[in-house]
Amino acid sequence: MVKKSDIMKEKVKAIDFDKITTVADLVEAYKDSSVQSRALATCAIALENAMKDKTRPTVVLGLAGPLVAAGLRKVIADMIRYGLVDAIVTIGAIPYQDFYQARGYSHYKTSPRVDDLKLREFFIDRIYDTLVDEEKFRETDKVIGDIAGELEARGYSSREFMEILGKHCVSDKSSILGNAYKYGVPIFVPALNDSSIGIGLTGLYVDRRKKKQEFMHIDPIRDNWELTQVKIKSEKTAVIYVGGGVPKNYIQQTEVIAETLGYDKGGHHYAIQITTDAPQWGGLSGCTFEEAQSWGKINRDATKSVAYVEASIGLSLMVGYILQKQVWKGRKRLKYTWDFDTLKSLKQVPLNI
Repeated sequence: MVKKSDIMKEKVKAIDFDKITTVADLVEAYKDSSVQSRALATCAIALENAMKDKTRPTVVLGLAGPLVAAGLRKVIADMIRYGLVDAIVTIGAIPYQDFYQARGYSHYKTSPRVDDLKLREFFIDRIYDTLVDEEKFRETDKVIGDIAGELEARGYSSREFMEILGKHCVSDKSSILGNAYKYGVPIFVPALNDSSIGIGLTGLYVDRRKKKQEFMHIDPIRDNWELTQVKIKSEKTAVIYVGGGVPKNYIQQTEVIAETLGYDKGGHHYAIQITTDAPQWGGLSGCTFEEAQSWGKINRDATKSVAYVEASIGLSLMVGYILQKQVWKGRKRLKYTWDFDTLKSLKQVPLNI
């Protein structure tokens, strides 16, 4: 028979800064707090468990939102460097703004109440409380178009094109693309057209059409097949979603694609999300992991946790906890061997930071 004392046995503890000196200490304290601080700690615990799982799950990171503008560029790059993630699916703005910064350009602080019409006069673009130089954006668009224009005229997956852009960023140790290229972490951008990378490629498209010349193009269905192969060749998978939208659903649907192709992998075994989306509106960004289980996208016994907190706060705290506890030590990195659109092998190799 269940007693009242059986239910009320774990006390909420006050966050005590007399005992906190690091980010890891703070997240540890969150474990005994409440509301979203405890939810964030639960996400950190889930990621820690995935890192320590002896079956070595493949970790796929889904990124949405203005994360580079928010100052998370090096946080994401460090996730790659320290082997916390094995593949990334993102919106186009994140690798584009990473490439923009790798070229030596910056984001600038402002107020969300600044005069936007005055900004337009100076060709300055606003991302909430952050500014970028539109003239430098247009220059960067052209550089991307020029890089694409030098490629063989054939279809490329976004993964393959991000690797090509990464070669141009490898000297920047804080670059997402540069670190992904250095450590062989594939980046998929399923909505590539919906970004300034798409603008740069559109410039190439128009120029080559006028000249009646062949040119490279992005093959989005090849992306589907390439990412699905990562799932098929993984014994287990863990997913981390920052925001939601296209990257989240794209990663989720690999389970469905794999199953329809005859590879029932049983869903993702770890699922973590940091988001401000709310599920009651029916939007996919806020789709709960429980709902995803009805599709077979999340394993029935999965370790899963969601924190409803803004990403510039939540991701930096969660990653800081993992890095400061050095959970990554002893973990192997995955080495991909691609033959055009075919993943020939997925092997574990030393981390070699």
